[in-house]
Amino acid sequence: MRMLYVILGSISMALGVIGIFLPLLPTTPFLLLTAALYLKGSPRLYNWLINQRCLGTYIRHFREHKAIPLRVKIVSVSLVWITILYGVFFVTDRLWLMILLPCMAAGISYHILSFRTLRRRNDDHRSI
Repeated sequence: MRMLYVILGSISMALGVIGIFLPLLPTTPFLLLTAALYLKGSPRLYNWLINQRCLGTYIRHFREHKAIPLRVKIVSVSLVWITILYGVFFVTDRLWLMILLPCMAAGISYHILSFRTLRRRNDDHRSI
């Protein structure tokens, strides 16, 4: 059973990392799932993940503060809209997609922006 948790955690981490670059694939839920699966399957992998410079910080901030850093919000929302608008103007000519895609982008943007913003003050992380 532990091996299954490790395999599923690794798949989840791969999807989370891909989600960093593909705006429609959510990063945070996959990384949180990875942490939970690694915790059950392999404490060593869990500690490795939590101590990673980028991914570990991202997971810790979200777990501790339920907040997303401003820079991550800006990049995420910008990439969502750039990708969606590119698709609307250059990829599809179907009206229903030209309506649906911006609606999806608005929903994704709302979801990202609904979390508090993590701000850094004097080396002390607080969510505001």
